[in-house]
Amino acid sequence: MKKATLVITVLVALLALAGCAKTDTPAQPTVVKFGVFEPLTGANAAGGAEELDGIKLAQELYPTVTVDGKEYTIELVVADNKSDKVEAANAGQRLVDSDKVNLVLGSWGSGLAMAAGPVFKEAQVPAIGLSCTNPLVTLGNEFYFRVCFIDPFQGTVMANYAFKEVKAKKAVIIREVSNDYSVGLAKFFADSFKSLTGDPNAIIAELNYNTNDQDFSAQLTQVKSLKPDVIFAPGNYTESALIIKQARELGITAPFLGGDTWEIAEFINVGKQAVEGAVMSAFFDNDAPVTPLSKVFVDAYQKKYGKLPSGTAVLGFDGYLLAIDAIKRANSLDPIKIRDAIAVTKGFAGAAGYITLDANGDPIKSAVIKEVKNGKFVYKTTINP
Repeated sequence: MKKATLVITVLVALLALAGCAKTDTPAQPTVVKFGVFEPLTGANAAGGAEELDGIKLAQELYPTVTVDGKEYTIELVVADNKSDKVEAANAGQRLVDSDKVNLVLGSWGSGLAMAAGPVFKEAQVPAIGLSCTNPLVTLGNEFYFRVCFIDPFQGTVMANYAFKEVKAKKAVIIREVSNDYSVGLAKFFADSFKSLTGDPNAIIAELNYNTNDQDFSAQLTQVKSLKPDVIFAPGNYTESALIIKQARELGITAPFLGGDTWEIAEFINVGKQAVEGAVMSAFFDNDAPVTPLSKVFVDAYQKKYGKLPSGTAVLGFDGYLLAIDAIKRANSLDPIKIRDAIAVTKGFAGAAGYITLDANGDPIKSAVIKEVKNGKFVYKTTINP
């Protein structure tokens, strides 16, 4: 009996040790986390949803990444920044502190991206902006990059269009003063337009409104009295559509020009017939493929969502693929090593064009000019840097 008892005791001890050994061995990760940082509610929700659609399509087509011979599933951790700068900083903090993401994609809206930029920098987690075009998103932040062109180029493109195509000599700017994107783009347009005309007084008025405003009668009454040749109104799609609609109701016939934020279905849904003829800069045209991946993206997007993609959707797609490419080149899931790989990106072929990042983390890319015709965004031309 004593011998049997001893054997049992030894076996129990061995099992206990085995159990301890199993418990003490840390589980190896099987996923890599992509934080998705977007406005999914609030004034910018439609833009955030478009980018998220592009990201989700990319995940469906490319759900894994291989690092050091091991395949990892890509998990999207979605954070709603609620179209609010304070909420944006909080959402970014949750992604890096609680969710422990390896990198971040987003946000639609330069001001929202800028609000969380210091969070990502301090946490040393790389972020890839998708359609946030204000230069301050990446300037001085070695952890923020982007896949879109920036506003100094976009503003120059639209000023050239106003001067050369519209033949405008005098312009009015209507800007969303609470929106960093709108204020920045308005300045770049104004500087370029004054240079092109040779007239320091070529901008005859700069009028302001706030996000979520609905009544623009005061600004538009002033516009009507000034009789500008062109109106540049870079702002959120909803407010911009309402401005144009109310302008036409007041009998203002001057052409309206805007930026990339207009190419959202809501712009046409809100403005309807009034926004016919509105001209904007955009990131991509579905009928003008620029890389072999362009058609793959458009076809897959139509199959998944039953509609043609917007320029912001394609940038969500490209940002996701650039993240995979950087992880592969880094051969690591470490955020700092991923950051270092993103920083030296050269000639990456996305659906919306080739990406080579400069010292600020910005690509040099072409802009597309589009016009609203018969209720659709119609391609006019491509402007190269």
